Amino acid sequence: MITSVAAREPTKRIRSIQRWALTLLIAGGALNYIDRATLSVANKLIQEELGISVANMGLLLSAFLWAYAFAQLPVGPLIDRFGPRKMLGLGLFSWSLAQAAGGFVTGFRTFMVARFALGIGEAPLFPGGARVVRDWFDIRRRGFATGLCQAASSLGNFIAVPLLTFLMLTMSWRSMFVIVGLAGIALALVWWLVHRDPAEVDLTADEIGYLTEGDENSSTRRPSFGDWKQLFRHRTTWGMIAGFFGTVYTLWLYTSWLPYYLEHERHMSIARAGILASIPFFFGCVGAVTGGWLCDFLTRRGWTPMAGRKVLIASALFGVTACSLGTEFAQSNAAALTFISLSMFLIYIASSAAWATVPIAAPSQFTASLGSIQNFGGYLGGALAPLLTGYIVQRTGSFAQALTLSAVITLISGCAYLLLVRQPIPAEDFRG
Repeated sequence: MITSVAAREPTKRIRSIQRWALTLLIAGGALNYIDRATLSVANKLIQEELGISVANMGLLLSAFLWAYAFAQLPVGPLIDRFGPRKMLGLGLFSWSLAQAAGGFVTGFRTFMVARFALGIGEAPLFPGGARVVRDWFDIRRRGFATGLCQAASSLGNFIAVPLLTFLMLTMSWRSMFVIVGLAGIALALVWWLVHRDPAEVDLTADEIGYLTEGDENSSTRRPSFGDWKQLFRHRTTWGMIAGFFGTVYTLWLYTSWLPYYLEHERHMSIARAGILASIPFFFGCVGAVTGGWLCDFLTRRGWTPMAGRKVLIASALFGVTACSLGTEFAQSNAAALTFISLSMFLIYIASSAAWATVPIAAPSQFTASLGSIQNFGGYLGGALAPLLTGYIVQRTGSFAQALTLSAVITLISGCAYLLLVRQPIPAEDFRG
């Protein structure tokens, strides 16, 4: 039980670094999800122009996710070794080039290549963000800072659907891809010029004390590959993988197919679906900030950080299960949209709490490594969601079975988190 944590306040310089770091991470996270949403928003038009079937569209939607998931495994150790400034800057630049290239594709195969490149380029963002939060925020404030970073993804989706629909209908879907890619290249330059890792700043003793006091797993030793492999020996690691699998599965069911669901299942026009599909992502944005705040609130109330986050994640996932079933059986469009919005709110509570667990679940030099391992498990689920959903919809002509499957997966993931995630992985396990 944590009874006392850091009482120091950050210096003016640390506050400035925190503000800039959060601002750039939020901008990068929002743009990240705008990039991901381009294919979902242009789904029907791309199908018609390139002659892609519904099942192959599901494969195309999942191509980014498979590349993103498997790129997580090497990218975490690279971030911990070379720092988030270099790896996030490189990732942001490369994914933006891949995004712009999507505007010049000529068919299914070239689109697959562009989406694979996009997935690899985006891989450093969230593990790198977890490392930035661990580096520049004390243990009392990491939950809320993480929540703000997670809110960026839902904010990106909230902005993306109406914005991209407007660009697509007023210009073309190809121009939409290019414009978003150029915006990312500009942001990559700003990140490189503004952000610094702690090793690049001459910190005072008071500043180091503020950042590390109360953090029993703080360490400056650089990790080795052997150390990274040892993370898989702990049940906590496997619980985080399994818990995030269900979280991201349901998130990507909606991220990939929500506009199409509203058009196909609820018989809305493209313009109307583009507007209404943004509503759940607004609630996701609120859920992300709420989840981060709840993590810090529970810690201040005497819960250990691990216990508070564990209960919060499992409870949110059980709520998502109920909402998925509610969406399946909703009679009206309003009821369906309400259940989807509640699902998104709870998904982002779980996601914020899961990412807020990363900086306290392992020694500090493994923050990005453990975050990328968790994200790998999550995006295995994320990659399966559009693929399985596309197959089910093509076979049955309905989203009903896809929603039932999502409900079962989130239920199992919530149970896995409760049963497997226990104590933080101690630094002693990596000495010698």
